[in-house]
Amino acid sequence: MVAERGAAELEAILARIDGRGYKAYKTLEGPWRYPRWVLHVDHVQGDPYAAPTRVRVILEPEVAGLEPSAYRTLSRAIGTAAHLARAFARATDAASKSRGTGKSGQFRMEHPGQKVMRQTAVLVGSSGRVEARFTVGLPADGRRVKGPAAAAMMTNDVPSLVESSLLAAAHDASDIERSAATNEDADALRDMLRALELVAFVGEGALLPRLSGIDDRPLPAGEAVPFRSPESLRLEVELPNAGRVSGMGVGEGVTLIVGGGFHGKSTLLRALEAGVYNHRPGDGRELAVSRTDAVKVRAEDGRAVAGVDISGFIDGLPRGRDTHAFTSSNASGSTSQAAAIVEALEAGCLLLLIDEDTSATNFMIRDRRMQQLVPSDREPITPFVDRVRDLYERSGVSCVLVIGGSGDYLDVADRVIRMVEYVPEDASEEARSVAARLPTGRTSERSGAPARPDVRRLVRGSLDPSLRQRAVYVRVPDERTLLFGPETIDLVAVEQLVSRAQVRAIGQALAYVADLVASKALEVPDALDAVESAIREGGLDALEPWLVGDLAEFRRFELAAALNRMRALRAE
Repeated sequence: MVAERGAAELEAILARIDGRGYKAYKTLEGPWRYPRWVLHVDHVQGDPYAAPTRVRVILEPEVAGLEPSAYRTLSRAIGTAAHLARAFARATDAASKSRGTGKSGQFRMEHPGQKVMRQTAVLVGSSGRVEARFTVGLPADGRRVKGPAAAAMMTNDVPSLVESSLLAAAHDASDIERSAATNEDADALRDMLRALELVAFVGEGALLPRLSGIDDRPLPAGEAVPFRSPESLRLEVELPNAGRVSGMGVGEGVTLIVGGGFHGKSTLLRALEAGVYNHRPGDGRELAVSRTDAVKVRAEDGRAVAGVDISGFIDGLPRGRDTHAFTSSNASGSTSQAAAIVEALEAGCLLLLIDEDTSATNFMIRDRRMQQLVPSDREPITPFVDRVRDLYERSGVSCVLVIGGSGDYLDVADRVIRMVEYVPEDASEEARSVAARLPTGRTSERSGAPARPDVRRLVRGSLDPSLRQRAVYVRVPDERTLLFGPETIDLVAVEQLVSRAQVRAIGQALAYVADLVASKALEVPDALDAVESAIREGGLDALEPWLVGDLAEFRRFELAAALNRMRALRAE
């Protein structure tokens, strides 16, 4: 174990190496004792243009000063950690400035955004101990040490960041309590859904619209219509902190969201897909929660598919092509959507979320006229309208669909929610009346119930995370792209990914799976289970050989989605 040195010695060393080659900064690695906390310099960048220096600050409980209620449960500790990380990340933005070449003068912590989930930027332990991980761009003049500038960062700016954002005394106590309580209530509400036979719940007064398609913050209160539940779908639940609250419960089975264009159909569905995560206080969606096994699926022209049994949806292709183990490097809209559904089911999904705007039309429906023009014996696709009830009645898989153009789905729906100027109405009885009065005349193209697809086995050695001299190469240029070994994995269609930190963690998880598959073939669910088990036992740190601050929690479904979009993947 390296002995701790004092902050005064750190300043003296920086004065001594001023003007030397940049690698002289390596002498800073190790722990440094500040008056009230310890700074660990875990890895020093080798060059001012390289990835910045990784550091950690550890505050013991008596220094952090958090009230026991802030970390009494895991849910509360995660909410508190997100609150501290948000404050620290904002402070780093203000403290960063150019102090030389390359990344000189930068401070950075991963910002948690509107979502609240486990992450490695700030950790709050069960004893109230706080650990913060961030990066520092050590200053350089060319490729030479700028000692005085580095001393200002390490002995002035870092203490200021810590004191202003990580100590309980730097925050309004009510804000910390609200962050902890809000997160605990959301977890408690989500845990109730299965017993209530619900797939989702949207609290009364929720603000669902977002600022823009690229900004997840809420619209200002005066511009957004508060959510109001239809009386017939309203229920009350008792939460640990908020007490008795009411909202709309979305039951199991097949639910349609209908309405005119621009009336809020997709806004509601996006809230349900985001409801697998908790949200920060003030987000507007604090009490909009969905079951954790909800997966949004869509068509995705051109994606790769590896050995997926899509025969329940598409069978009898021309030239006798088999779809029980369908493989393609350039899937069509319909085959890609069928594959996405089967892959979600393979990973354990019990709630599908589908928007007709991002679906393949011929996968979703064939009306009576088209059935007459193209007989079923010449059409390999069994439309989703003819499978959606089977999925629920035989496999327990519910579905929430946004439908604006096809009334054929009224025949298979358990409930219909109609959006009128962003306010939901229960139109279920009216929909049943319309369906009875105006039969479509179409014939179901279902031929027997689809068998539960066979589980695929990952072929030994089919995942390679290496690139050139690196045994594991994982890079995340943006939150929709993962560079994994020689592959570029396109995640644009994986709509429930919300941060680069999640994508980076998924990249490391794929490397973990690759290591397992290197020695033996492994079924896909077993691979996902192995990753979840590793994280459960060792936290997100189990995925990385180093202690880093840019990992965030992900679900098995997004991990499976990244795995399934690898073009080199082989599965049988």
